[in-house]
Amino acid sequence: MLGAVALGVASAMALATPSAQLQAPAATQTRLAQSQYTQPTYATPFQSAWEQHKARLAALARLQGVRETTIQAVIPYLSPNQRAMELDRAQRPTSTSSYAQNFGPYLDRHITASLINRGQSRYSTHWPNLSRIQTQYGVDPSVIIAIYGKETSYGAVTGGFDLLDALASLAYEGRRRGFFEEEFIAALKLMDQGVRRSQLRGSYAGATGYPQFMPSVALRLRADGDGDGYADIWRNEDDAFASIANYLRDAGWKRNLPWGVPVTIPATLNRAAIQSRLNPPRCPAVYRRHSRWLTMAEWRAMGVVPTSARVIPDRELATLMETPGAYAQGYLLTANYRAILDYNCSNFYGMGVGLLANAIERR
Repeated sequence: MLGAVALGVASAMALATPSAQLQAPAATQTRLAQSQYTQPTYATPFQSAWEQHKARLAALARLQGVRETTIQAVIPYLSPNQRAMELDRAQRPTSTSSYAQNFGPYLDRHITASLINRGQSRYSTHWPNLSRIQTQYGVDPSVIIAIYGKETSYGAVTGGFDLLDALASLAYEGRRRGFFEEEFIAALKLMDQGVRRSQLRGSYAGATGYPQFMPSVALRLRADGDGDGYADIWRNEDDAFASIANYLRDAGWKRNLPWGVPVTIPATLNRAAIQSRLNPPRCPAVYRRHSRWLTMAEWRAMGVVPTSARVIPDRELATLMETPGAYAQGYLLTANYRAILDYNCSNFYGMGVGLLANAIERR
C-alpha cells in the first residue's frame, strides 16, 4: 500500500508538469527544475513530516474514491492536535486479573437517580418511535436509552474535538496508524454524503454523535428513526435510537430475549465443571469472568435459579457470571449481553447498561 500511495503521489506530480516546459531548451529546463522543483523547506522536522503525512492521507483518500473537492476542503488545512495525541499515549492496557473485582463502586457512580430519571423521561417522551424501532429491529427500547445515557449523558456530553484533526493526528502518531487512517477516510466519506465538517466533532479518539459511533460505523449503520429519509445521529435523538438498535442487531441481538437475569447460586456449585475452555481472540479478560454456555434447563438442574420475573426459555443458552456488588450473586447472561459488549467490551459497561435499562423500565 505504501508503494502504491507513493507511486500515486509521484504520478500526480508528473501529470501536473506544464506541457510548455517539455518544449523548452535544455538550459531553460534546468533553470525551471531548480526554481520549481527544489525540495520545500520547513520550519521544523515535525512540520516537514506533517506535510508528508497530509500528502499520504490525500493519496489514500483518492484511492478510496473520496471526492477531490472534499479532499481539498479538508486536508490542506489540517492541524496537529497535540491534546489528542497526549490522551492516546496515556492509555494503559486494562487489567487481566479482573475476576475478583467488585461491581458496586462502578454501579454506584454509573446508575444514579439522575440517569434513571432522565432515561425514564426520554423513554416515555419517545415511546411512539421507540416502539416502532423495536418492531423493526427487535431491540429492547430500554437498552437503547441506557446506552444513550451511558455514552453521552443523553446528548449532553458528545465531545468537542474536531474529528478530522484528531484522527489525522492519531494516524500521524502511529500507535494504531492503519486504524486511524481508515477512520479519517471514513469521516471524509461522511462529508461526501452531506455531513458538515462542523458536525464532525466528538471524542479525542474519533467517536461522534449521540451514539458515539466511529466514522466507519456511522457510515455503515446509522439509521433513520423518524421516517424523514435522513439519519442524523448528531442532532436527532430518534435517528440515534434507530442507529443504536441497528448496531445491536448487527452485533447479534436476538428478539424477545432478556440480556440477562439475576440468579441465586448454590453453595454446592462445581465451578470447575462450568469453567469456560474458550480462548477468545478479543477481550479475553472480559470473557474470563464468564462460564461455559449451558441451556437454562441445565442451569436450573444445577440449582442456579433466576430471581426475576424475566423469563429465558429452557432451551436458550446462557453463561453465568458471578457479580459481587451488582445486586445479585450472579447473572445468567444471553447472547444479547454479548451484543452490548460489542458496543464496549467491558463487563462493567455491560452490567451498567443492562441494570440501568432495568431501572429505566422499572423492572
